[in-house]
Amino acid sequence: MANQKVMTVRGPVDPNVLGFTLTHEHLCLNLGNFYTAAPSDVEAFLDKKIKLHNVGYVRQYPYSSKYNLVLDDDDASDAVQQDVIQYKKLGGSTIVENTSHGLSRNLKQLHALSTATDVQIVAGTGHYIQAAQPDSVLSMTIEELEDLYTKEILFGVTIASDTAVCCGLIGEVGTSWPITSFEKRTIQATAEAQSTLQCPVSFHPGLVQEAPFEVVRLYLEAGGKADKCVMSHMDLTMHATDDLLEFAKLGTYCQFDLFGNECSYQQLVPQSYMQSDEQRIQHILELIEEGFAERILLSHDVHTKHRLTSFGGHGYGHILTNILMRLSLKDVNKDTIDMITVENPAKWLAMPK
Repeated sequence: MANQKVMTVRGPVDPNVLGFTLTHEHLCLNLGNFYTAAPSDVEAFLDKKIKLHNVGYVRQYPYSSKYNLVLDDDDASDAVQQDVIQYKKLGGSTIVENTSHGLSRNLKQLHALSTATDVQIVAGTGHYIQAAQPDSVLSMTIEELEDLYTKEILFGVTIASDTAVCCGLIGEVGTSWPITSFEKRTIQATAEAQSTLQCPVSFHPGLVQEAPFEVVRLYLEAGGKADKCVMSHMDLTMHATDDLLEFAKLGTYCQFDLFGNECSYQQLVPQSYMQSDEQRIQHILELIEEGFAERILLSHDVHTKHRLTSFGGHGYGHILTNILMRLSLKDVNKDTIDMITVENPAKWLAMPK
């Protein structure tokens, strides 16, 4: 990948040195605004720290524990660092951190974490869903949004008198369903910035089957490039094989990013359901069979405490320790696995020097 770079929080690197890459994780964020009440008979188990006696309830109702929704306190920071260190020991090299505006992004903490663990971290700019934004942001124009994204990629954000952290992607760009007028502006601004910078982008769609199609339509119509675009949470929106294969034809990356989450109840969209790891694997096999291996990405989307090993979860190493083995047992060869976990992320993240 001559004359290309990937921008990490510690500066640009050659795409060829990324190694095994998780393309959708969170290392520091705050989801307090997304608190959702649980049934009254279990609420008492959720209003405290996560221990053995209540972790089962937290897994079932993760958004009903205020403690669970904070991934930027001291307890979470220590647990995240331990899991990132373990990820590196298992063979991981790079993590794409998708915390955007509206989720309490902390570039200073990401820079410190990357320095302490020697794991390459790629940070995002962009805006999450409208419900996460203050009123002052909702009035921003397309031009103002595009200008912000461009500056944070080209010039960075100052975290100390002598240090600025540059973002390496626009993402995750969040949309609801139906897509709001503000979110449509963020999609258009993302597309226009992408067209100019040739940078990678990542979208969080509303959690219904129609949403990924509509987001990509708006993005492409605004000039965004399909092969630099990731559609996140395919394991939440594409339950039917026909829908998945139809979406794959649009040319974006199809990201399965909730590996390790085995609770079928989808608390934020209770009329739907959360796929299991086995269902995720089956959809990946279908895409490979139909010739879309070059468009697959994998991750965990860790964004709450209970997914970290210190709180009874799987951490950032689950795909490395469990999922790659299961793909191999289903006759996915090493070259294809390397394409999905090493080559595809590098191609997506690469942009001109």
